[in-house]
Amino acid sequence: MKEKKVDKFLLITFFLLLIVGLFMFFSSSLGILARKESAFYAVIISQLALGLPLGLLGFYFALKVNFKFWKKYSFYIFLGSILLTLAVFIPFLGVDHQGARRWIDIGPVSFQPVEFLKFGFIIYFSAWLSWAKTRAKDFRFGILPFFIMLAVIALVLFNQPDTKSFILIFVTGVGMLFLSEVPFKYIFITGLVGLVTLASLVMYVPYLQSRVKTFIDPANDPRGSGYQIQQSMIAIGSGGLFGRGYGQSVQKFNYLPEPQGDSIFAIIGEELGFIGASGVVLLYLLFAMRGMKVAKLAPDSFGRLLAGGIVIMITAQSFLNIASITGVFPLTGVPLVFMSHGGTSLMIYMVAVGIVLNISKFQKKNI
Repeated sequence: MKEKKVDKFLLITFFLLLIVGLFMFFSSSLGILARKESAFYAVIISQLALGLPLGLLGFYFALKVNFKFWKKYSFYIFLGSILLTLAVFIPFLGVDHQGARRWIDIGPVSFQPVEFLKFGFIIYFSAWLSWAKTRAKDFRFGILPFFIMLAVIALVLFNQPDTKSFILIFVTGVGMLFLSEVPFKYIFITGLVGLVTLASLVMYVPYLQSRVKTFIDPANDPRGSGYQIQQSMIAIGSGGLFGRGYGQSVQKFNYLPEPQGDSIFAIIGEELGFIGASGVVLLYLLFAMRGMKVAKLAPDSFGRLLAGGIVIMITAQSFLNIASITGVFPLTGVPLVFMSHGGTSLMIYMVAVGIVLNISKFQKKNI
C-alpha cells in the first residue's frame, strides 16, 4: 500500500476539539480551586502534565506506525486490558471512590483501566471480524463471539460497578457488526438482548433506578439525586445565546458537581452560550462524519472496522455525555471526550485518533 498524506480535515477537527477542550477544562477547574487548592493542582497535573504529554507521544507513535501493527498484537492487547481492569480488585492497588471500585492507585498516579479495556476491545473485535470476513455473517463467527466477549467484559465491569462503560462497549460493538455487514436480523436480535439486559439492570440496581427516576422527574429530589441535572440546566440556561464569557461561569463555584468532569458541557453552555455549545456539537459531528468517511475508504476490512469502531466509541461517548447533561438522557457519568478531566481517557483517545489518521494515509482515494 502506498502511503499518502494524512487527512487534514480530520486532523484539524481533532486539534480544534483538543484546544477547545483544554481551554474549557482549565476554566471549569477554577471551580475546584475555590473549594480546595490541592485538588485543583491534582487535576491540573493529571490532565496537563501527564495525560496531555503522554497523549501527544502516543498520538505521534500511532500516526507513524502502520495500523496493521495493532492487528498483530490484538489478542494480547485485549487480554492485557482485561487483566489490567481486573487489577482494581487487588487489595492496596484498587481504590474505592463514591461506592465504585474503578481506579488503580500507584503512588502519586491513579487511573481508570477501563479506558484501556475500551481500546483493547475495539482492536481485538476488529481483528476478529476482519479474520472471519464473510463468515462473520454466520451467527457462530459474528454474533456469538461478540456475546462471549461481552460476557467476559460484563463479569469485570458489573462488579465495579461500571454500567456506563459496558453500554458504550456494547453500542460500539453493534456498530462494528453493522460495518462488517452482519445480517440485520442478527443485529436487531442483539439490540433487543441489550435492551432487555439494560432494563433488567435498571430493575435490580438501586443507583440506576434512582437515575431513571431523576430523568423522569428532575425536580423530585432537587437537593439529592436531581441536584446535578438541576444545576446543569441552570448553568446552560443562564448562558443564553452568547454566554457569560470565557472564565465567567458562576455555577462552577460551589454549585455544579464535578464542573471539570462529566458536567463540563454545562460550563461550556454557561460561558460560551448556545452559539458556543452548538459549535462544540458541530465539531463532534464533523469529526464523526469525516472519521466514518476514512473508515469507508480504508484499504482493508481491519482498517475499516478499527477506524469505524474508534469513531463510534468517541462519538457515542461524547453525545451520551451531552444528552445526559442537557436532560435528554438519564445521567450516566461518562466524561466528554477531549474535554472532561481524565488523564488516562485523554491519552487513550489521542492514541486512538492517531490510529484513524494513520489509516487515512492508506485510503483508497483522496477525499
